Amino acid sequence: MKERILSNHEIAKLANRDESHFYDNKAFKLKGDKIQKIAVAFANADGGEFIIGIKDKKEEKDPIKRWQGIEDIEAFNHVFQNLTQLTPTIPHSYEFLKDQLGKYALRITIEKSEAVHKTANNTVYIRKSAQSLPIKDPTQIQALSYAKGESSYEDTIVNSAFAEDIFESQEIIKFLDDYSPQSDPIGFTVNQNLVDRKSYDPRTAGILLFSDNPIPLLPKRCGIKINRYETSEEIPEREHLKDQYSIEGCLNEQIKKSSEIITRIMESVQIMGAKGLEKVKYPPETIWEILVNAVIHRDYSISDDIQVLIFNNRIEIKSPGKLPGYVTIDNILDARFSRNSKLVRVLNKYKNPANKDMGEGLNTAFQRMEEFRLEPPKIVEDGNYIKVIIAHTSLASPEERIMEFLQINEKIKNRQAREITGVKSENVMKRHFYDLRDKGLIEPVMSKTGNKIVAWKKKI
Repeated sequence: MKERILSNHEIAKLANRDESHFYDNKAFKLKGDKIQKIAVAFANADGGEFIIGIKDKKEEKDPIKRWQGIEDIEAFNHVFQNLTQLTPTIPHSYEFLKDQLGKYALRITIEKSEAVHKTANNTVYIRKSAQSLPIKDPTQIQALSYAKGESSYEDTIVNSAFAEDIFESQEIIKFLDDYSPQSDPIGFTVNQNLVDRKSYDPRTAGILLFSDNPIPLLPKRCGIKINRYETSEEIPEREHLKDQYSIEGCLNEQIKKSSEIITRIMESVQIMGAKGLEKVKYPPETIWEILVNAVIHRDYSISDDIQVLIFNNRIEIKSPGKLPGYVTIDNILDARFSRNSKLVRVLNKYKNPANKDMGEGLNTAFQRMEEFRLEPPKIVEDGNYIKVIIAHTSLASPEERIMEFLQINEKIKNRQAREITGVKSENVMKRHFYDLRDKGLIEPVMSKTGNKIVAWKKKI
């Protein structure tokens, strides 16, 4: 039995904790259906924890009095009984929290699950903010299943398409010319389960892979949009938008065309460097691998295109869908989970596959950035999307970048320093200048009136 002894201060702090997307607390009288509701909601969302034995703030103002320690831990047996009634089993752990008088509360920690869970009465709940909300619409439950990777939209039948959209496409003819063992379009697609084996109705995966133009055939948007913004601002204005590109076609062509356009755009982008304006250089493998990863792992049940935003100082690639299954931001470089296994498998059968380093693509992207002495890509969950930010920010410290600049240039202004270092705040940049000044490496350049610092120069 795992238990932890709490001080009165810890109890007060715990009892005063606000309920949230990841935390809930309930009084000891909590009934079985409520236990299941909370557990299911956390498992279907991002995981979380709840404590049984703490009253709601509405019931009691004093944090210490909210604590409901129970002498007999056997009184919590109904909690475990209700958790074991859930199918599939919810991943969880627990510990007893013991106060100074030897009385207990129970903390249950629920892990994010790769399955969709229901209560004993077949209700699906999901955690949103501080609420456990029911999902009754079958389409929303199916969308949750897609998001978790429990089922995949790539397996759905495309009613608006015909088998000939795959069997007679130029893409599959070109693909099979290089494929071994020699196969015909029908035999290959049936064997790979890209069409229904009885009716030959095409699946979404088959249309995405081999239709010459999947966009008109699929009910969801599935292309790539590339936007070039002439700015480094976090939130660009409409006036910053210079060029837009819409990439369609089968997935292999989308990847190749997008990569070519991104490369062409990057050749014209310049930013401030130690030698003045310099061409922006990113490792091409990083851009390629992150683009491929977005295409093969996105959630195709979401009607939106992949967004590639090219700024002066960074590239952002935004992919529809949350991380599938057990994958998290923390374990994404080590986890092996494919939402779209058919797309991943068949793309890897091309003569020169886009996903050649299958399973190692993101690791390669990170390694190449380090070799270029650039900060690693940043992966963030942005609502119902995954966004990867590839910033042109040197691994060198701001102080090193400033001194490098001053080796070639007579002086440096705050704005220039922020551009070459990636530091966003003017005041933070000032502190870096002051540190270098205190080390005796630089000195201020004053205004004509002598009452304002306008730039900095190397100290002679």
